[in-house]
Amino acid sequence: MKRILIVCLFVITGITTAFAQTDELLLARQYSSNGEHQKALEIYQKLFKQDNDAYFNNYIGTLLALKKFDEAESTAKKMIRRHPAAADYVITLGAVYTQHGETEKANALYDDLIKKMPADQNAVAMLAAQFYQGSNANYAIKTFVQGRKLLNNDDLFSYELITLYRFKRDKPALTEEYLNILPKNPLYLSQAENVLSTLYDGDADYDMLRIALLKRIQKDPQQTIFVNLLTWQFLQQKDFDQALNQALALSRRTDNDGSDIYELCRTLVFNEAYDAAIHGYEYLISKGKEGPYYISSKIELINTKNSKVTAGKYVQADLIELEKNYQDLLTEFGQNTTTAFAMQKLANLQTFKLHKLNDAQKVLEDALKVPQIRPALLAACKLDLGDIYLLNNQPWEATLLYSQVEKDFVNTPVGQDAKFRNARFAYYTGDFMWAKGQLDVLKAATTQLIANDALNLSLLIGDNIVADTTGKALKMYARADLQIFAQQQEKAIAILDSINTKFPDNQLSDDISMAKARIAIQQKAYPDAVTYLKKIITDHPSDLWADDAVFMLGDIYENQLNDKEQAKTYYQKIITDYAGSLYINEARKRFRKLRGDTAS
Repeated sequence: MKRILIVCLFVITGITTAFAQTDELLLARQYSSNGEHQKALEIYQKLFKQDNDAYFNNYIGTLLALKKFDEAESTAKKMIRRHPAAADYVITLGAVYTQHGETEKANALYDDLIKKMPADQNAVAMLAAQFYQGSNANYAIKTFVQGRKLLNNDDLFSYELITLYRFKRDKPALTEEYLNILPKNPLYLSQAENVLSTLYDGDADYDMLRIALLKRIQKDPQQTIFVNLLTWQFLQQKDFDQALNQALALSRRTDNDGSDIYELCRTLVFNEAYDAAIHGYEYLISKGKEGPYYISSKIELINTKNSKVTAGKYVQADLIELEKNYQDLLTEFGQNTTTAFAMQKLANLQTFKLHKLNDAQKVLEDALKVPQIRPALLAACKLDLGDIYLLNNQPWEATLLYSQVEKDFVNTPVGQDAKFRNARFAYYTGDFMWAKGQLDVLKAATTQLIANDALNLSLLIGDNIVADTTGKALKMYARADLQIFAQQQEKAIAILDSINTKFPDNQLSDDISMAKARIAIQQKAYPDAVTYLKKIITDHPSDLWADDAVFMLGDIYENQLNDKEQAKTYYQKIITDYAGSLYINEARKRFRKLRGDTAS
């Protein structure tokens, strides 16, 4: 019984002591966070005497904060004598020397640890981890590098070194390390591309990668992973022709199915490198009808030619040739699920560029009859056919199709697009109040573009109905807007110019300027668009289209007139003068990019 009481007494005493130490530790930490290091030291000194190992780091850290280097040094040395095999105390002593400005003494300690390191993978990893925990990434790297030599294996510790080089932003070392591991670990290619793209700052870094890759390819020409990375490097520098040339050379050498070329062509089209993409698709077609990408490449080749023509200046003959290309494709392969997308493109060309509404209507009506067409493509064709019905004076058929898609895709971006087209249809036909009711619902659409367009059109209707309850001037403007949508620019301008004559007291001045700016952009007359947009900013700086005009000016100067400084000026104007604009985030992102900001 007496023995049990003694044991219980010891347990209770131990628990009480532990609680007391916890309270004191919390108090010491509070003192340290408040900068009261001397008060914290008094507590840590007491705790250290009770348990050297547990409170060593706290005690040393406080001594260093108070610049008591001699005491810190003697304490660390005492722990080294007590634990001669423990490297962490040596590393701490080195940290004391470093903070005291004695880096040579610190490095001598660290070098000695690495020199004495056994040829054991776990021991190497442990020592490197201790260096890293001591905020010494440089010696963690040295440890891993020496460990490779000791173990005679250059493949060891690659992922640890990649982490350390990335932490240190050591771009040359990181690049070499990725090139070392990729041949045996090709699945890491995407990670390497993502990491390098965030770390590289410009052409000099990508040139470094290119030189390193060419050396590797020369040494081992059969290693395809390096060619893939070289293709990616050329893409990052927007050297699209070289990117395609590398990919084509590899495809010919390996005689693969062309999937890499097909994906690359899609990337080239996205970057508007149309000539390179056309070359790539022609290569896939040349592989023969048995190739898995023959049909899709034929379709995409025409689509790319379409994009190339309509993105630049073109003449009627270019459009006629494109139309024939699509028709030849449909003659060769028929109307089916594979070519339905081409049918949609052909109808779009005929509607908005060639203005062959009846032909376009027939193409899309046939597309709707294609069996097993994908639901998303079927919906897109229905919406486009609805637009054609609207332009071809068949309004009720148009709204019927819009309503079908809205019903089939409730609460989805496709359904919201259909709802917006129905509302826009009502606006074009003068049913302004019904249109506004639908647009007010769409202001909360999940798709930002639809929400923005709905907001602008709702405000346009609301502002002008208040000023003119009959809406006669607005009806005339809506007719012009419909002609702009149909890309019948001359008809639209004629209507716009007559609004002020018929309704001299209208409130549509800024709306007319915006409409003419949109027409100028359609015609690629960018200096004229700039004039109209600047007029909006000058005459109507607080009205509906002001922030749209400012952002559009930034976009035109950046992407069409190649005047980055002017673009920056207008993006900054959005940030400073229109903080509530829907364009604020995009303007801020573009401004930072033009200013040369890089991700940290």
